[in-house]
Amino acid sequence: MNTHLHITSWVLAFILFAVVLILNKSGKTKGATIVQMILRLDYLLILFSGGQLLFAYFGNAMMGEAIFKGLAGIWAILAMEMISLKSGREEPLKGWWIQLIIAVLLTLILGFGRLPFGFLP
Repeated sequence: MNTHLHITSWVLAFILFAVVLILNKSGKTKGATIVQMILRLDYLLILFSGGQLLFAYFGNAMMGEAIFKGLAGIWAILAMEMISLKSGREEPLKGWWIQLIIAVLLTLILGFGRLPFGFLP
């Protein structure tokens, strides 16, 4: 299934996100902008593979949870994007970090623990 593609793209997104934050913190805005553009391309891969996984749940009894997981995943992408944008401008980030943590936890719990295409029993 596309589960491996989806997880790989998320891991890559977290790595690229960390690189953007490190580059922004060290003042290398041009490098951070380039990596952020690559991160945005990875967001498209995440959305594509997540959409295929969501489509696999159509007609399943857990369709509602799958839709909620998809919305939480989009929320996590939005929070990552806002943190990477605002870190370059040195704006307050506390609220966005809290939102990112909540969205990622919801997504991981539903993806790995509740929904059938996850890895946990």
